[in-house]
Amino acid sequence: MFNKNIKLVLAILIFCLAIWQFIDRSIGNGIMLILLSGIFILLYFKNEFLILAFLRLRKQDFEGSKKWLDKIKNPEAALTRKQHGYYNYLNGLMLSQTNMTQAEKYFKKAVQLGLSMDADMAMAKINLAGIAMTKNRRREADLLLTEAKKLDKHNMLDEQIKMMKKQMKQAANMPKQQYGRGRR
Repeated sequence: MFNKNIKLVLAILIFCLAIWQFIDRSIGNGIMLILLSGIFILLYFKNEFLILAFLRLRKQDFEGSKKWLDKIKNPEAALTRKQHGYYNYLNGLMLSQTNMTQAEKYFKKAVQLGLSMDADMAMAKINLAGIAMTKNRRREADLLLTEAKKLDKHNMLDEQIKMMKKQMKQAANMPKQQYGRGRR
């Protein structure tokens, strides 16, 4: 809704108004204004459109999530570095269903910018490994899976990592098996 710098300026102005209310002995108004300035500080660190896009994505509503992400104009200026990483992460998740090449660009940008949670970074690397595997870049996929395994400290993505490694082994053995069958 607002640029990140405007949010900070509003928070400072409202906080100054709260201090003035305390000096003027309007304690209730001062407390309410401090809470209001806290909301703007919260929205500086957690962008409202990203929160709404995450909620839509949680319900598997890709179109609704895309609408909220499209409302962010000029993400480099409007978002902090981590928020910009999540912006790319969400776009990558949505595009991974339809356009793998475009999704790979978004995931790489998200990994480059960084994500605040290790589980999200691990998920981005798992998705990149899956894309690399479909493009027959097995070394890159294996490297990304080992990095994802290191980031997954609570073993939440353990099953997905094992499944991806199993698929990589099957894909590695498949051309040999087909070649052996064709010679008979």
